[in-house]
Amino acid sequence: MSTRIAFLKGHGTENDFVIVPDTENVIELTPAAVAALCDRRAGIGGDGVLHVVRSAAHPEAAEMAADAEWFMDYRNGDGSIAEMCGNGVRVFARYLQHAGHVAEGDIAIATRAGVKTVHIAKDGDVTVGMGRARLPEGDVMVSVGERSWPARNVNMGNPHAVAFVDDLAHAGDLYSQPPFSPAAAYPDGVNIEFVVDRGPRHVAMRVHERGSGETRSCGTGACAVAVAAARRDGADPSATGTPATYTVDVPGGRLVITERPDGEIEMTGPAVIVAEGEIDAQWLENAVG
Repeated sequence: MSTRIAFLKGHGTENDFVIVPDTENVIELTPAAVAALCDRRAGIGGDGVLHVVRSAAHPEAAEMAADAEWFMDYRNGDGSIAEMCGNGVRVFARYLQHAGHVAEGDIAIATRAGVKTVHIAKDGDVTVGMGRARLPEGDVMVSVGERSWPARNVNMGNPHAVAFVDDLAHAGDLYSQPPFSPAAAYPDGVNIEFVVDRGPRHVAMRVHERGSGETRSCGTGACAVAVAAARRDGADPSATGTPATYTVDVPGGRLVITERPDGEIEMTGPAVIVAEGEIDAQWLENAVG
């Protein structure tokens, strides 16, 4: 390993990431290394790590290489692996543009949840094709303190429980994952969204992301919230034949989510690169030793 490792810092609606370019997949990013990088006091700080690898160089993405040159090897802030991160894909695309690998327009990015189509607009916003939602059957409940709410089970390539509440403060501090039941609904953990209405097709949310705690934004969570709200509001596009667009306010900004009649979901929002520098490889080795 070289004595210095290049990194960048970026965010999408304040969901922030350490970006580690590693085109040939030669840097070993152990869970401990990722957690050290994401530590906000002793490391760089972030909700997760975007490991930038050519698809052909990564065993989990090699089969997607013909469709997408680049693989987003995404890790949660605690070092665990995640299938997908919607804000992360937008920031990943912005990095590829920043590095000169891609230009404005449409690109494809491989993720553990499949190949995602991304559009980089001239105005700076990035739109991600998030695929279709799955709505597993069965009742789910989430709780905070003495309060409990029914939640909609929505899978966006990763699992979500969406609860509509009267006040976002009812979500509590979200330092730890709110209890949910039944446990069998989410054997690998779950992202939990608490949602209030702000106006017609306009909602606001807070989220506890598994492996990261409360984050300023969650792209797949915003999509899950829009899907759950559309079903609640009788605006299921597959039934009405009309796209449903929801504005979703998150603590870090605003996302616009559109679900089409064919089930495909698009998410639009900002993506920003804020800094770049070098990680001291000796520090990283010591941090995980």
